[in-house]
Amino acid sequence: MPQPTLTSAPPALDSTARRIHSISSLPHVALQVMEVAQDPQSGARELKEVMETDPALCVRVLKCVNSSAYALRNPISNLQHAIAYLGNKQIRNLAMSAAVSELFKKECIVGPYQRANLWKHLVAVGMCARMIAMRRRMSNFEDMFLAGLLHDIGIVLEDQYVHRLFCDIMQSLPSDAPLTRAEREVLGFDHTALAQRMACDWKFPAPVVAAARHHHGCGRYHREHADVVRCVEAANIICSLKGITSVGVNLVAFSPETFAALSLTKDDIIVLAGDLDRELEANQTILQV
Repeated sequence: MPQPTLTSAPPALDSTARRIHSISSLPHVALQVMEVAQDPQSGARELKEVMETDPALCVRVLKCVNSSAYALRNPISNLQHAIAYLGNKQIRNLAMSAAVSELFKKECIVGPYQRANLWKHLVAVGMCARMIAMRRRMSNFEDMFLAGLLHDIGIVLEDQYVHRLFCDIMQSLPSDAPLTRAEREVLGFDHTALAQRMACDWKFPAPVVAAARHHHGCGRYHREHADVVRCVEAANIICSLKGITSVGVNLVAFSPETFAALSLTKDDIIVLAGDLDRELEANQTILQV
């Protein structure tokens, strides 16, 4: 799948991206899992071989597979069986969830922001985006989960790699302006721009890159992955309205156009919000870090 091109970036974004590359990144095995899962020439064997290079990751994935979320009659103890049972995309999603959760091992609380609550927000948006896609009978609903899980990866990276300035933002969050504006004033860029930059560098699938960049304004995005961006933006709004926010306060504007484009009514939103509670309860294993 062709990767999106980037326009010229502000110097602050370039220097931050270089710092992320020089210090660390997502676990290498997670990026390999992503690459294998989206390669049409790869199958269960290739995915298994990549994952087996990280035994701890395999253990976490199998723990999720055997959780109440999947209600298996008989436990699965073999990774190849898990891949055969759930398929490459679901295993990819569980592997990415386990890998990204490693970035949240150490708690951080600054103003209203709590690192653990950001993790819950990422998982919740992924689940809600998948539920919206299934409700609209979209075939790529597992891709919606991945895009939702990674939509705020830019906030994660700001917290990890420009932490002092990130704390300045969190300690003086506006109540009447979007987070992106506060970020640009302090950092010179916002979390959507950083997410796009790093997601392109890490060769994330194009729908994930699009959602990371445009989940606060899908009305301005009219390209091939518009459905993914809409599902993630709608899920982000629903989760934020429920109090499952990224930074501890709801700075996400409601977008009637987004819900209209998905043919979601007020009743649909109420049902989705209730179903999300049950989905989160069933997936406590993923939420644990």
